[in-house]
Amino acid sequence: MTLKIKNTLTGKKEEFKPLRKGSVSMYVCGPTVYDVAHLGHGRSAVCFDVIRRYLMYRDYDVKFVSNYTDIDDKMINRAREEGVMVPELAERVIAEYDRDYASLGVLVADEAPMATSYIDEMVEFVGRMEKAGVTYVIEGDGVYFDVSKSATYGKLSGQKLEDLRIGARVAENEAKKNPYDFVVWKFAKEGEPHWPSPWGDGRPGWHLECSAMSWKLLGEKFDIHGGGGDLTFPHHECEIAQSESVFGEGSFAQYWMHNGFITVDKEKMSKSLGNFATLKDILSKYDGRVVRLMFLQTHYANPIEFSDDLLEQAKAGLARIHDFVRNLKVSDGGSMDFDLEPFVEKFEEAMDNDFDTSGGLAALFDLIKYVGFDTDYKKEPILKALEAMDQVFGVIFVEEDSLDSEIESLIKDREDARKEKDFEKADQIRNDLLKKGIELEDTSNGTIWKRL
Repeated sequence: MTLKIKNTLTGKKEEFKPLRKGSVSMYVCGPTVYDVAHLGHGRSAVCFDVIRRYLMYRDYDVKFVSNYTDIDDKMINRAREEGVMVPELAERVIAEYDRDYASLGVLVADEAPMATSYIDEMVEFVGRMEKAGVTYVIEGDGVYFDVSKSATYGKLSGQKLEDLRIGARVAENEAKKNPYDFVVWKFAKEGEPHWPSPWGDGRPGWHLECSAMSWKLLGEKFDIHGGGGDLTFPHHECEIAQSESVFGEGSFAQYWMHNGFITVDKEKMSKSLGNFATLKDILSKYDGRVVRLMFLQTHYANPIEFSDDLLEQAKAGLARIHDFVRNLKVSDGGSMDFDLEPFVEKFEEAMDNDFDTSGGLAALFDLIKYVGFDTDYKKEPILKALEAMDQVFGVIFVEEDSLDSEIESLIKDREDARKEKDFEKADQIRNDLLKKGIELEDTSNGTIWKRL
């Protein structure tokens, strides 16, 4: 089977051929940590987590880097509003992101660089761009990248520089040579964090961060660059222009991947529109696996129209998966063999087709439907297949839960009552357990329980 990826750079679905056999280098743009994560941040994190996991499933050695932007105008303004220093704000918010992402089952990145930890590398990168003749200085403002010096500017988003010039509004800064020139080093203003540089004290521009950090952590060229669809232009376009000005055309990322938006009433979820839901709020109402499954039910590149109904559907789907696994585990297991290969093949074919998680989940639910809840099939091969799928999905298995002695005693009393055919007592205990948040299900393999 051949893994294919929809490459934003070419607009085509391409066979994945990593730079180095057996290994994958991957960089994903992380959030600006001035406020807690919203649902859109969670979706992007889960999308690229699943992509990373499937590459690992395919036996690639994956180096995964995802950054935190901890210095920019939003960071400075929010810190000023709260009366704290920017590093203090960043530390607090990053901890919130880490907790939320862990709840969603997102694996910890191999490298999670903060922009302020790579200032020296960014200064060096600006120096290399200056040497390449693609920057200029605006006194009292900063060092700018001259997009007219980039022959391929616009190739990622499919836009042409001359069209951008025609469609541009009056330049925000009339001293810029072109409306779409962008700052790579901002000169310090009074009261703002700043670092020394040959051009004057200041701080890095947003676009510079990822070019410099990916270079230091993954090299001049790497396999996959990912991020939200809103980053395609101008952020990723500017990253390409910067990196190619230093390392030559065709350097930087081989494959570009962008996840779709979360929408509410067809409008993109965003803080600026005020139509966003924080992960913290959602996770206070729903298990992280429910939210993760909601994301996986849609192909990563497609939009998700968010609603409570969507979460409830995911909750019901997850309950079905967990009930099946629980029943399978407590069963004695039958003696019949059956061919698992078609289900595994369907799962892999879907995931090989640009990481189609909706198709992969269809294979999982087909398996559950085929096996059923009262199985005569050998359970170990089924569990093994589910474990393999869960390396990617991260929702199938839950940590083994334990019951306190009072609950265990009630379950035993109910079993004794049923044996003695005292069904009134058995029903009463069942109802008492329901009030305590424990639901029982009687199957041919015995009684199983779950928390509500």
